[in-house]
Parts: sequence; structure tokens; C-alpha cells
Amino acid sequence: MDEPIGALQQHPAKYWHLLDDGRIQCDLCPRDCRLHDGQRGACFVRGRAGAAMVLTTYGRSSGFCVDPIEKKPLNQFYPGSSILSFGTAGCNLACKFCQNWDISKSRSFDKLQDQASPETIASYAKQYGCKSVAFTYNDPVIFAEYAMDVADACHTEGLKTVAVTAGYIHAQPRHDFFAKMDAANVDLKAFTEEFYVKQTGAHLQPVLDTLRYLRHETDVWLELTTLLIPGLNDSDQEIGAMSEWIIKELGTDVPLHFSAFHPDYKLRDIPQTPAETVIRARDIALNAGLNYVYTGNVHFIEGDTTFCPFCKGELIVRDWYEIKQYHLTSDGCCTHCNAAIAGHYDQFSGQFGRQRIPVRMGTMV
Repeated sequence: MDEPIGALQQHPAKYWHLLDDGRIQCDLCPRDCRLHDGQRGACFVRGRAGAAMVLTTYGRSSGFCVDPIEKKPLNQFYPGSSILSFGTAGCNLACKFCQNWDISKSRSFDKLQDQASPETIASYAKQYGCKSVAFTYNDPVIFAEYAMDVADACHTEGLKTVAVTAGYIHAQPRHDFFAKMDAANVDLKAFTEEFYVKQTGAHLQPVLDTLRYLRHETDVWLELTTLLIPGLNDSDQEIGAMSEWIIKELGTDVPLHFSAFHPDYKLRDIPQTPAETVIRARDIALNAGLNYVYTGNVHFIEGDTTFCPFCKGELIVRDWYEIKQYHLTSDGCCTHCNAAIAGHYDQFSGQFGRQRIPVRMGTMV
């Protein structure tokens, strides 16, 4: 049974207005939830308490972990570095194929056992030698106030910030939220409105608007991920159309990751995506003209490798999350032909590798 919103920890939420009929409308994302007192939005963690909107997951997390940056996935944002990752609970999409459904669809706040202030998170990230902090596992859009405060604390400590998101957000909060982010991996879940409506309960256009905004109106480093689901979004036609749109609207240098689906949540009757499908999708996107296309959830070293789009030489050879060869200068130039490579780089002096280190925060400070 859902806990009453009045019984939960509350933090003032931004992005809402009062309607003429007395309800409050949430203006964070295109769902535009309209709420009476005590009601929650579709995301479950934002709701109305009295005459205002509140966020019930501020300062509370489903867990912290130090990961390789490539796991986000970000392959061209300080490769080989480590990142402190965390999420909360809830989501503003309703993906039937959610791979983190136990967190994103949680209706139990028992999942939120770790508590930490923004300053504590930044301090722990620095203590563990992380280059950056990631807001991930569930969509950080829905805990925007917390994520933005953590981002400020991270920047004070000289850390970078990363959002792993579906990009389903309205224009004003989008501006505020991504102003605090240094990089983002955005899930472009498919390239048809039908898929978004039937499989996610959302719409495609707001996501495309976010992608255009990030690419042309911010300095946020952008990479994309598409989870390929057999029979739903893996046709050659759709992959080709999506690749052409990315090239036209975002450019050839935005990295695209194709990832293999495994049966989960409400799509347990669909088989796992064959490795051949993921490799074929990569070939289609490369042939369309994208410079950096990767494969995920399948063992394919070529698909893990970053190639120079100019001389075609190997720049970063990976085996899963482990870097086997590195051929970039500290300022991001190919050591074979000296061409500048899109991304963010510094002196490569080692790698975090395949490690995964769970982190337990102290009490709230």
C-alpha cells in the first residue's frame, strides 16, 4: 500500500502552477500531471502536499556505486575514468521493457536506504578518486532539485556531472537541469511515435526536442543509447531513419550506442536480442555516415572500439569496459594522424577497468 505523501520526507519542488479549478499542475515533464492535495504524479515521487508541490526522494538514494564511465555508457567522455553512480526511485516513463524496473517502478520507499546530502556525495566521489558523478538507474529528471544541488556541490569540488536520462522534460526545467550537467547519455528508445506511446506511455517529439537543445544550445557532451527489442524497434528501416535524423539534426560526431535487450519486467515473452542484430544496426548507422557507433550487452570488441573517422585507425580498443589500447593525446588527437577527435579527454595514465565498488554513505549531514 502506498504511503500517504504527508507521511514522507518532503522537499519543496519547483516547476508547478495552480489551476483555476484548484488543482496543481506539475510543469516538469510533458505528462503535465494535475493533482489534488495528497495525490502523486505519474513518477510517484513528486506530489502535492497542501498548496505546494514536493519531492519525496530528496537526499535519499537506492544505492551508490563506483563504475567505469563506459558503463553509463559514455565512451568519449574521459575514457577509463571512474564515476560515482546513484539513483533514487520512480520514473516519469512507463517502459514495459525497463531494465531497472525494481528501482524505477518501486512503490516502496524501503528501497531508499542510503541518505546523503549533496556535499556528502561530492566528498565521497572525491575520496574514491572519481572524475565525475552520474545521476542514473532511474531518470534524474524526476529528482531534478536533488540532482542539481548535487551537481553544484560536485562542481565546487572540481568534479564533472553526468545525466543518464530519457530526456522527457519541459523547456524551462530542461534549461535549468542541463545547465548543471557536463555530459548526458540520452535514451532514444525508438524512432516511432507508436513505440513511444505503446511501450513507454510517452511521446517521441519531446525527446527529439531535448536532443536538439542539448546539441545546439548547450556545451553538454552528448551520447545516445537505443535498446534494440526484437520486432519492436530493430528494423533496418527504423534504424536507418533514426541514423539519418541524427546526422541531419545533431551531426555525425554524436556517439550512438546500440544495446541488446534481455527479457524483463512486462516484456518477458520477447526473446533476447541476438548479437547479430546489434552488429547489423551498427553497420547501418556507420554506413549512413555516423562516425562513432558502439554495441552494448554483446561481446564484440570492434563494437566497443573507438575508431578515428579520418584515418580509420584504432583509438581506444576496449574489451567490455577494459581498455586494451589507447592512442589519443591528452588534448584528444589521434596519435596516428593527429586529427582532433570529438569528446572530452585528458592525460591517460591508467583506467578504472571492469571494477564495480558499492559505496554506503554515512547519515545525512
